[in-house]
Amino acid sequence: MGKRLLFLLVTNILVMTTIFIVWSVITHFTDISWSFDTGGAGLGIDYVSLGVFSLLVGFAGSFISLAMSRFVAKKMMKVKVLDPDGPLSSHERTVVEKVHRLSRAAGLMHMPEVGIYQSPEVNAFATGPSKKRSLVAVSSGLLQTMDDDAVEGVIAHEVAHVANGDMVTMTLLQGVINTFVVFFSRIAAILVSRLVRAEMQGIVRFMAIIIFQILFSILGSLVVMAFSRYREFHADRGGADLAGRDKMAHALRSLKNYVDRANVNDRTDDSAVQTMKINGKGGVAKLFSSHPDLDERIARLEER
Repeated sequence: MGKRLLFLLVTNILVMTTIFIVWSVITHFTDISWSFDTGGAGLGIDYVSLGVFSLLVGFAGSFISLAMSRFVAKKMMKVKVLDPDGPLSSHERTVVEKVHRLSRAAGLMHMPEVGIYQSPEVNAFATGPSKKRSLVAVSSGLLQTMDDDAVEGVIAHEVAHVANGDMVTMTLLQGVINTFVVFFSRIAAILVSRLVRAEMQGIVRFMAIIIFQILFSILGSLVVMAFSRYREFHADRGGADLAGRDKMAHALRSLKNYVDRANVNDRTDDSAVQTMKINGKGGVAKLFSSHPDLDERIARLEER
């Protein structure tokens, strides 16, 4: 889920910033007013209008990001989508069959697209705007490193994300976060713009909105990441129901063994190592991690 969440968060910030810039250009050349600074006593901010505007922009940015998620993931990761009716190698056919079998077991009416991306990292992700238009992709490194049972456990985990509708759930949460980001970034920008001369207030407010919007989005991601970690435990349980608890636990242990080997080798130039290290860190880094510690995930799964 980490990669799909990263795609969603980055796309979300870019989409919201683009919406703001386009809206600013439109209002600059029309009679539409975009300022919520009404002057007068107190802060002089039209909170009702700002709240409605924030709600519309916040959820628009979130749902546009969701709609683009599968396309963005394919392009960023250079995913090779596997045609189940076309010519496939033996390992490609195995991946497709596993995804489709587990998807049917999860009650999905529409089979996800299945893909492989070339990377030494041991990873997989699922994404897409809906259960009908989902994608499950695995890395070549995962197929080369893990045995068949571990691969099935990983795929079951990703299929569980699709079956649980986690992308839509995360999008709704992101929409709420976006609403607060848009609202408070504009209040902060209005206050900052009042610290400069009148002729500079327009450009200062414009730049301040972009800066505060990005900063508050990063802070808001702490909430999104915390909820993501909770959903990972839920997907582990779903993966155990689909593939069996032994295979799901085996998959998590295989990931942990890979992390341990990566840490010993200290191959800092390996993107897979960096990804897995982030997932396993504690302290401040843990707050920005989309995944809980692997030891905790294994312990939770074995408690069932």
